Amino acid sequence: MPASTRKLVLPGGAGFLGRLLAPWLAERGWEVVVLSRRNETVPGAACTVFWDGANLGAWHRELDGAAAVVNLAGRSVNCRYHERNRREIMASRVRSTQVLGEAIAACQQPPTVWLNSSTATIYKHSFEWAMTEERGEIGGTPAAKDEFSVRVAQTWEQTFAAAPTPGTRKVALRLGMVLGLERGTVFQVLWRLTRLRLGGAMAGGRQYVSWIHEVDFCRAVEWLLAHEEIGGPVNVVAPSPIPNRAMMAEFRRACGVRVGLPAEQWMLEVGSFFLRTETELVIKSRRVVPKRLVDAGFEFRYPTLGPAIDELVARLRAGGDARDPTITFARQPAVAQAG
Repeated sequence: MPASTRKLVLPGGAGFLGRLLAPWLAERGWEVVVLSRRNETVPGAACTVFWDGANLGAWHRELDGAAAVVNLAGRSVNCRYHERNRREIMASRVRSTQVLGEAIAACQQPPTVWLNSSTATIYKHSFEWAMTEERGEIGGTPAAKDEFSVRVAQTWEQTFAAAPTPGTRKVALRLGMVLGLERGTVFQVLWRLTRLRLGGAMAGGRQYVSWIHEVDFCRAVEWLLAHEEIGGPVNVVAPSPIPNRAMMAEFRRACGVRVGLPAEQWMLEVGSFFLRTETELVIKSRRVVPKRLVDAGFEFRYPTLGPAIDELVARLRAGGDARDPTITFARQPAVAQAG
């Protein structure tokens, strides 16, 4: 790809994933333009341009002549699913995808590739069956309380697929839980619970967690931008989903904590009410594997959870975090995976 065309537009780039991706791509020669509702500087971005995620505006000119679009827009699902939040969760994903499709269709020089966020939650709740792009079963399960989330994912991907952009390659990123050091994200929450001796199995601990280290998330996006043969849905998760019970054991090991109190599902229901979130985020079993990435030759730097946690802890040990007094470390040095 010629250097003169390496402009990438990043809608929703002011969030956690955008703040990972923008500097990663900028360091590798991309000119990154963030589209955001918030007027703030994003590390690595050449500039931030206002958009509302719903209507065409001056922002659409950024797409004309750009090489790529990576859409990360969408309201957080870490909330109670009452009617207003449901509407906002759905609209923030579907309408932003629609309006990007309209903008790309109107370009004289449309982007050659459009990566759009999706979610591994689209697959059916499963303990036994590993879900791949080709053989994964899509649908909700009442026991997992995930019918709304699956409906959002399906509508989101259908809107993306239907966008009239025939000259643009499209990839739906079915993302798992991204582990990174951003304050308030999953890794920090689980680390804090573990330090407080609350890092035991949750709701029995049989449910699988599909995850990916922040570095592999960025590497996978970069890889998908470059591989013109890849289109359609791609599972962006590590190749080793892990049961919740085993995941929490890895956190306790890295934390130097021997005991973690378990949480039954009724306890999670009570806790989620007071924390203004939903138990589905914990109780659903997402046993998802990245078959298309692996078959096409992508190599994960952190294919298993233990080294992924150790690398994050090593960076916390090196830099610390004065904002959160519960982030402390085991006396033995953590081992970071090389490479």
